[in-house]
Amino acid sequence: MKIFVVDDNETNLILFTQLAQTLSNDIEVEDYLDPRAALAACAAAMPDLVLVDFMMPDMDGHQFIAGMRALPGSKEVPIVMVTAADERQVRHKALDLGATDFIAKPVDPNEVKARLRNLLALRRSHLKLQDRNVWLGQEVRKATQALVDREHELILRLAKAAEYRDPETGGHIQRMAHYSQLIAARLGLDEDHCEVILQAAPMHDIGKMGIPDGILLKPGRLDDDEMSVMKQHPEIGHSILAGSNSRLIQAAAEIALSHHEKWDGSGYPKQLTGEAIPLYGRIVAIADVFDALTSARPYKKAWSIEQAVDYISQNAGSHFDPACVEAFFKDLQEVLAIRERFLEPEAPEDPPLPDL
Repeated sequence: MKIFVVDDNETNLILFTQLAQTLSNDIEVEDYLDPRAALAACAAAMPDLVLVDFMMPDMDGHQFIAGMRALPGSKEVPIVMVTAADERQVRHKALDLGATDFIAKPVDPNEVKARLRNLLALRRSHLKLQDRNVWLGQEVRKATQALVDREHELILRLAKAAEYRDPETGGHIQRMAHYSQLIAARLGLDEDHCEVILQAAPMHDIGKMGIPDGILLKPGRLDDDEMSVMKQHPEIGHSILAGSNSRLIQAAAEIALSHHEKWDGSGYPKQLTGEAIPLYGRIVAIADVFDALTSARPYKKAWSIEQAVDYISQNAGSHFDPACVEAFFKDLQEVLAIRERFLEPEAPEDPPLPDL
């Protein structure tokens, strides 16, 4: 514990310093004849208690208290002012400025030690409580992060489960999620929202888990009846994810339901138009379609980047939100860097049969 003693009288300074040093073995006392130097020392390293005289040249006790209380971290530090017994107005003003207690002249050494000891005990209790609050805050942050990590793991595992039923690959999931994050950032969404869409976007097609294999895995074009069944997957996905208290899963539910809506209202399942479509859904729609177009599937060849860019640009204002399209293609090199980062290796050719 550190005590500052501030008094322009050297005799008083020695007396109070010696009394303070007898309080405990862990007491460190610094004495100051100049209150301005003491105030500067408080600014550099806040003490645990200050004993200050009122009558001092250049800066009196009131000015010192006001200056100290203006410093960060000083609110809980006890300040004891030494005054004459009859200086009531001085004490009242000191209290208004933030003094904690008073010692009247002439001083009683036993009274001085008792008052200082009690105030130091309060200071110790405050510091212990402060340390405990810091520790509790750290534990809460750890627990919260653990919950977030488990939540993210659940999202990824569900997305991986959906992959087993969908011919689309894990690379598609990664690319479209990062494309979505890129669009969100370019639209000016804050870092938190960008992270949410990155984590939630992989769940966009979770509803396909409820689509029969004969339709989901059909290599050719779906007929009208089959397409009607396939168009149920947004609502299936939403029903799987809806009702969660998790902000991340709420976002995933919103994306699952809305990523097939179109700007002009011709999408499904709700035929929403324009900004009535949730922003996350509008963003993911572009990311999903762009990656689907530029990826090879068993039933189609991959489009070139130029063809995909032209298609999405031509459909801005009909299928896609024009602002999201503009944001996505603002710097095509960043888009291509994401594509390259999560590009899947080509399947190796079958080895030649050995001679028998």
